[in-house]
Amino acid sequence: MAIPLLDLTLQYHEHKSEFDTAIADIFERSSFIGGAPVKQLEDEIAAYCGTKYCVSCGNGTDALFLIMYAAGIGRGDEVITTPWTFFATVEAIQHVGATPVFVDIEPGTYNIDAEKIEAAITPKTRAILPVHIFGQCADMDAINAIAEKHGLLVFEDACQAIGATYKGKRAGSLAKAAAFSFFPSKNLGCAGDGGCITTDDAELAEAARLFAKHGSPVKYHHTVFGGNSRLDTLQAAILSVKLPYLDEFNGQRHDAAKYYDAAFADAPEIETPVERDFGQMVYHLYVIKSDKCEAIQAALKAAGIGNAVYYPMSLHLQEALTLLPGWQTPSLPVSEGCDNKCLGIPCFPGITKEQQDEVIATVLSVL
Repeated sequence: MAIPLLDLTLQYHEHKSEFDTAIADIFERSSFIGGAPVKQLEDEIAAYCGTKYCVSCGNGTDALFLIMYAAGIGRGDEVITTPWTFFATVEAIQHVGATPVFVDIEPGTYNIDAEKIEAAITPKTRAILPVHIFGQCADMDAINAIAEKHGLLVFEDACQAIGATYKGKRAGSLAKAAAFSFFPSKNLGCAGDGGCITTDDAELAEAARLFAKHGSPVKYHHTVFGGNSRLDTLQAAILSVKLPYLDEFNGQRHDAAKYYDAAFADAPEIETPVERDFGQMVYHLYVIKSDKCEAIQAALKAAGIGNAVYYPMSLHLQEALTLLPGWQTPSLPVSEGCDNKCLGIPCFPGITKEQQDEVIATVLSVL
């Protein structure tokens, strides 16, 4: 049977009347930028994450950039981060003029290895930017302790982790500020691009909001040079429909992941995700690691089953990094050992056991 990597139509059909009503209301009012729906969503996201402020913006990449820009990160600064994530994380660091410094990852969780961070700190280090990869929070207590010891800022790249928890708190409330993406494939996705920042810092929130709107606190009056990064009203309305169901959707992802865990438990050639006991992972992706990744992917493709490699190449090996002045490629063996070996398989809200059994049988047939 054909099984997509992610089936977004299920959410639409299940809540079609709510989506249709929200969308029709926007068109009836013909107010497509800003307004009450955007403010409503910001309030809802802040309440959900447990922060004082939420600043919406155009996408998750902008959210990362705006956080660092608002915090004064810039030329000559270094930001410690992970090599195992999407390129947007390092793009945002470079776009504020700072230099990324990569620290290797933990086996199994693929998150930044907190035990290796301190050795990477230099007099130029200003911040640490962990990524909650695949929907699991990094070890934030350890990271925050290191930052406090050395006088550094900590920002969360939570773009894959909305709803994830860490010791009773939600992703987005664990550091100075956090970035979220509402790209359609995310756990909370809109019908286009979107993103937001969460923080308890009033000054950072105000600065990020100002920079996102052309540096203009009042229309046609500009106090600083800013940019243009707005969440469309239509997208805000769609997200407000989805948000009340997010925990339910994440729970379905988690249940599906545990089903895979059990199915692959006796397959030594497959490494399943390691879920740490300090919180709930929301499985933005369910990723298996295997030396036979290429063969597994070919079998899944032949069976009409969606899949994707996450990731083919660690960030510190990307050609773009060689454009940075004085760049020297570090050796990060754990991350490099994951290149082209990690495969995302279908694990989405509403996936059936029958579909999962087909995925499992196809994967195991290769082994």
